Amino acid sequence: MGESYEEKITSLVETYYEDIFYFLYHFIGNRNDAEDIAQEVFVRILQALPRFDGRVQIKTWIFSIAKHAAIDLYRRQKFQRFFSDLWFRRLPAKDGLPEDIFVEKERDKELKQAILLLPPKYRLVIIWRALEGCSVKETAELLGISESKVKVDYHCAIKLIQKKLSVRSAEEGGEHHVLGR
Repeated sequence: MGESYEEKITSLVETYYEDIFYFLYHFIGNRNDAEDIAQEVFVRILQALPRFDGRVQIKTWIFSIAKHAAIDLYRRQKFQRFFSDLWFRRLPAKDGLPEDIFVEKERDKELKQAILLLPPKYRLVIIWRALEGCSVKETAELLGISESKVKVDYHCAIKLIQKKLSVRSAEEGGEHHVLGR
């Protein structure tokens, strides 16, 4: 591989930026924060690249850096909720929106909010398995945990989401289905 250091960085950004951004967006729930953290991830990659020893796949290594950056942000914000009521107020209203589309968008928002309220270990598993479509093995590798731990955490995360949505649904007198979309 005769790539220069700059070519290697450019190649990594071109290959992984979008995936990193969407992972962070799902984890954080805020587009601006996801963009900022994605940039921070690539700064960290730039700094750490000379120490990359190839013991794991480059993708796994990069997503591990992204995971740690997301958790760092989570800790910096001291477990405050990422989706606040202000976020919902900033959503543009559209007159004449068909009720079915409105209801579907509301369900999506509630599901996103339920995911964002999960503890980070469960949120990471849900993002990789359900939103990114990774296999149990890939998720285990990306998170540095066993495949059985992925399965258990995924099951617990689904149960917590169902519980959060059913409590909210009971309060509103409606019914929600987590994976029936």
